[in-house]
Amino acid sequence: MIPRIKALYRQKVIPALIEKFSYANAMQVPRLEKIVINMGLGRLSEAGRQTKVIDEAVSELAGITGQRPVITKARKSVAGFKLREGQPVGCMVTLRGERMYEFFDRLVNLALPRVRDFKGLSPRAFDGSGNYTMGIKEHLVFPEIDYSKVQYNKGMNVSLITTSRTDAEAMELLSCLGVPFAKN
Repeated sequence: MIPRIKALYRQKVIPALIEKFSYANAMQVPRLEKIVINMGLGRLSEAGRQTKVIDEAVSELAGITGQRPVITKARKSVAGFKLREGQPVGCMVTLRGERMYEFFDRLVNLALPRVRDFKGLSPRAFDGSGNYTMGIKEHLVFPEIDYSKVQYNKGMNVSLITTSRTDAEAMELLSCLGVPFAKN
């Protein structure tokens, strides 16, 4: 079974981008390469309850993405943050292929509309080489999370990595795929 967003990309997005940017063939059309979801838990994981918070975040992120996250550790010790080198500070997942398209579909069609006071994503969050990163303040917007089992509200960063060379190409690609950008 082909994910809905992948079918949309093949049937509608590729011809639209070829027409707009006048590519020579379909292989030049930018595509979504991977999605990286990062959940930083620095402030929540201090004061001795760090393993419990990290384990909870790992299980919740695994439920959201369908893939087991990698635990990220601190690279340096920072006394001001009560942080030691090697201490777990978060978790992250890199999605590719079918899981990436399924997550993207849930993100755009289910999670983002559930964000409180949502007026669209900022079109200025591109990095200059066609990648887009957004922050989500509450992970509770995903339908896979059970409110009654959550002890701490956690945010996450979602990075959409594309194969486009410019931000204009990436913006057009993501807009065609259904990402709701705010009107300036």
